[in-house]
Amino acid sequence: MAQATLTISSKNYSSWSLRGWLLCRMAGLDFEEKMMPSDDPSTRAELLLLSPSFLVPRLTHGAVSVWDTLAIAEYLRELHPEAGLLPADQVARAHCRSVSGEMHSGFSNLRSALPMNLKAHYPGFKVWAGAQADIDRVIAIWRDCFAAYGGPWLFGKAPTLADAMYAPVCTRFLTYDVPLDRDCAEYCRHVMAWPLMQEWVAAAKAEPEELDELDVEF
Repeated sequence: MAQATLTISSKNYSSWSLRGWLLCRMAGLDFEEKMMPSDDPSTRAELLLLSPSFLVPRLTHGAVSVWDTLAIAEYLRELHPEAGLLPADQVARAHCRSVSGEMHSGFSNLRSALPMNLKAHYPGFKVWAGAQADIDRVIAIWRDCFAAYGGPWLFGKAPTLADAMYAPVCTRFLTYDVPLDRDCAEYCRHVMAWPLMQEWVAAAKAEPEELDELDVEF
């Protein structure tokens, strides 16, 4: 039996669950998944962006309980430094922490206007101005990373914390048909072809539970 448990909510809708799950898998942690039921009030609050703090993912590992995504990343890095969750170079490591922290604390317009929904696709979706500013900032971050580290991942040849943090954004851009330049579109394709992402997406599409409030026709 695994020593660790990762508590998550809907695989179709919960971007924070995806981030925490990717980090655990990237670190090679042996863990069990615990799924919070969709009718749980705290789950609905988190998915509908009504919770003052993100309630999932929560990693329980022996006596340790960690419930913030960046805290989970730092804990996993301490456990498995060989996994490369952060770049080896000090300058790149600071950059990675910065862009990951920006995703962690910002982009509220993007979150509310383009909620994660892996089962949906809205061709020609109209993005309102506030969300477009967030999209433009994400694209600028990605372009800076490609220019500095050469791709195909944000910090070079292997995925890092930053890719786990921005992977749900790739799903949003595909769901809502967001126009992207060649490099950013290629990055999204690269992320979606990642075996870990393919595993998650397959599970999300098989998920029977639906939240009517999030299953909106645009």
